[in-house]
Amino acid sequence: MTLAIVLAAGGPAAALPDDAVPHLVAQWRAAGATEVRVAADLGELAALAGHATGPVLVSGADLVAHTTVLKHLATSPVPGTAALVLADPPADRHAVVREERGQVVSAGSTGTLPDATGSFGGALRVVPADLPALVAAARTAATTTVPAGTSTDPGLPGPGPAGGPGGSDAALVGADLDRLFAAFTATGVLTFAHRVRLLVAHRVVDPTGLAAARAELAGVDEDAAELRLSVKERDDFFTTYFVSTWSPYVTKLCARLGLTPTGVTMISVLFAVVAAVLFGVGGRPALVAGGVLLYLGFMLDCVDGQLARYTRNFSPWGGWLDTMADRAKEYVVYAGLGFGMTHAGLGDGWVLALAAMTLQTVRHHVDAWYGVLHDAAARRPKAASTGGGIGDRLNAASNRVQNDTGSLSYWLKRTVVFPIGERWALIALAAALFDTRVALVAVLVWGGLAFAYTGALRTLRARFLRVPALGTVDAGLHRDDGLLLRRFGGRIPAQLPLAVLAALAALGLLGAALTGGETARWAAPVALLVLLAAGLAARGRAEGPLDWLVPAALRAAEYVFAIAVGVAGDVPLPLVFGYVFVLTLLHYDLVARLEKRQPAPPLHDLTLGWEGRSVLLVVALIAGFAWVGMATLGAYLFVVFVMSVVAAWVTVPARAASAPAR
Repeated sequence: MTLAIVLAAGGPAAALPDDAVPHLVAQWRAAGATEVRVAADLGELAALAGHATGPVLVSGADLVAHTTVLKHLATSPVPGTAALVLADPPADRHAVVREERGQVVSAGSTGTLPDATGSFGGALRVVPADLPALVAAARTAATTTVPAGTSTDPGLPGPGPAGGPGGSDAALVGADLDRLFAAFTATGVLTFAHRVRLLVAHRVVDPTGLAAARAELAGVDEDAAELRLSVKERDDFFTTYFVSTWSPYVTKLCARLGLTPTGVTMISVLFAVVAAVLFGVGGRPALVAGGVLLYLGFMLDCVDGQLARYTRNFSPWGGWLDTMADRAKEYVVYAGLGFGMTHAGLGDGWVLALAAMTLQTVRHHVDAWYGVLHDAAARRPKAASTGGGIGDRLNAASNRVQNDTGSLSYWLKRTVVFPIGERWALIALAAALFDTRVALVAVLVWGGLAFAYTGALRTLRARFLRVPALGTVDAGLHRDDGLLLRRFGGRIPAQLPLAVLAALAALGLLGAALTGGETARWAAPVALLVLLAAGLAARGRAEGPLDWLVPAALRAAEYVFAIAVGVAGDVPLPLVFGYVFVLTLLHYDLVARLEKRQPAPPLHDLTLGWEGRSVLLVVALIAGFAWVGMATLGAYLFVVFVMSVVAAWVTVPARAASAPAR
């Protein structure tokens, strides 16, 4: 049940007409609130929130907005609390906020937050886990009052440091809801900023402002704006100009046909699979048709997200499936290109396909962990950041380019990193105009350059951020450690150096395997010992500024090691590709859960850990049946993955739904 609370008193809104509160109550009901209550003061709001069992929507009576704005806030797909943030200059005694990476990191008055990025929009959605903090903040704000006519001068006394964790700027803002929000933010609760675009939302202080805001609302086509809002505000060059210009019409058609985002995702998977088959068949007509289907499949991949935003049909399952389907489709296409290259006599395409899959997976892990690093940095008090260093200058330069939307530098920055739209466009064009070998080589060259560019800049920026990102999550889970490392790990102090050494040892084993002979068969145990040493170190305390690279280095080490074992054991390369593909499924499952801060998969322990799998491969290689061992282990892991998916998204939710309510 979703409870909406309208705070009817306290602040400039007291001068509004009597119909302001009933109108907002009706809007919250239309936006999906199960129950709407009006609170006379912060004490009553705390009492109502204290008895809530589901999400709570809070707003002041001075908010004038489209109902769609309220609906989007109430149904925001972000995993935590969300606050409405406006670009309007704040009225007297209204709170301002500072945002970083879409998170509200501090709130207070204009005097204490000179670097504010927006103003509090007078509404927030609080998830159940954060309700105790809301109740405590309401009680704190209720005891912190500002006499009428008091200035918001920063010299006024307050209960703690302004606008940062551990302190509150609640005494410096006068409206009850703003004091509440400042106190709530000061508790350190993760709050996402919900921005308004295309639609209208304002906070008003008098009847004249109310009439002007309502007139502005009436001048906007709410349904047309909602359809345009289904498109991401900032996307990559190819997606922006060659997909999003017409995909909203497909989105609206899908909505009329009653298709769900998950249904559209499955259709896009089908298109990608057929495209991969056509790439494998070869011949100019098949290659052109495969390129067209790949483009249409990518368009549908954009439409599933647009449809979710347009219909407000969000679910954890849909988000997880979209993440997994994107990677699975891409790697199936790599397999089709590899088979087609081999079939056409252009060389062993599986080598290039394996290299492309390994490169992209390692890149994606670096991207995911860099996001964790920046999230941790955003939550850190700003005063603790280094000032004037190389990292700060790089951050400032990056922000300037990002804010210069539509400029040449903006599009170059977004394109050079080789995002998925550009990858699919390159594959489709290269395969249709040339051949499958050109497509794979192009992916490897551009992907390698993008990896070098982003890796160098991110490593340099992270070196000066000095944020221990691994310590903010279950590092053992996301390193994919097995029983062996959990039992004996953490005995060696180094982390990243040994993880890189493990990847180099795997590369050395691959080089030995490619030269042929029995050398690789007996060099495999030595390389395995290096991998295990890296794993033992990885269990130690992760406090280094670059230790966020450890999971990606371990992924590279395991994948290259498995490929080397396959080559040394004369395992058919399609089977090696299939084995590494299953590993990517396991690891992308962890990445998806990392991004949503979700717990471990139900059957994660049965995947044996990366070190356990590597040990089994070496045993099979030395015993002389490497291909049997790799095929058996790959099939076992795939079955465990499927069972884990069913348990996580079918069995566990079904049991939770059938359990008696407490």
